[in-house]
Amino acid sequence: MMATPAKGYCGLTLILSLFFVGCSTPKLPVATVQNSLTTSVDNYQYLIGPNDTVGIFVWRNPELSGSFIVRPDGKISTSLVEDVPVSGKTPTQVARDMETILSKYIRDPVVTISVTSFVGSYSEQVRVIGAATNPQAVSYRQYMTLLDLMIAVGGLTEFADGNDAKLVRTKDGQQITYKIRLDDLIREGEISANVDMLPGDVVIIPEAWF
Repeated sequence: MMATPAKGYCGLTLILSLFFVGCSTPKLPVATVQNSLTTSVDNYQYLIGPNDTVGIFVWRNPELSGSFIVRPDGKISTSLVEDVPVSGKTPTQVARDMETILSKYIRDPVVTISVTSFVGSYSEQVRVIGAATNPQAVSYRQYMTLLDLMIAVGGLTEFADGNDAKLVRTKDGQQITYKIRLDDLIREGEISANVDMLPGDVVIIPEAWF
């Protein structure tokens, strides 16, 4: 005859089952895709980001002008207006925003914005992960190529499978994956494997299987 589990044991099992169901790990929301305004190498527009230093010049109002550091929340605080969002905008967009804001206090303000120290928003960076010598996020520069990027990260590691690397690019909110030939480009000097980079690109370099 098969032994019947003790009632206490069954009760403990039920309690543990309910406990683990109740303590299941919640799912995190999917990361928001940040889109750059740049869609080709010829229309690059720099977007201001946290830790950038922004110079604001208000014509005929030197007391409202000055140099301001963009906070981690993407905003700046001026002598007249607090919490002005600037991150993810071009200097021209910020200038027009400031003119609208200042028009409440002064007549017909004329504002010029300059960026004197560049870091850029996350959407303006290019990331390299995997088997690079120094994987990191690199600030995008106009006309940056894949070769420029690989020089910035120190090239490939000894065990990198460069010709199986991927470039992930976001276009119209959708991620598109391209195959790139890093071994041919870096180790063989095949310039035809060089391609243009765009802000927000991610290069993924796997290791080779031996």
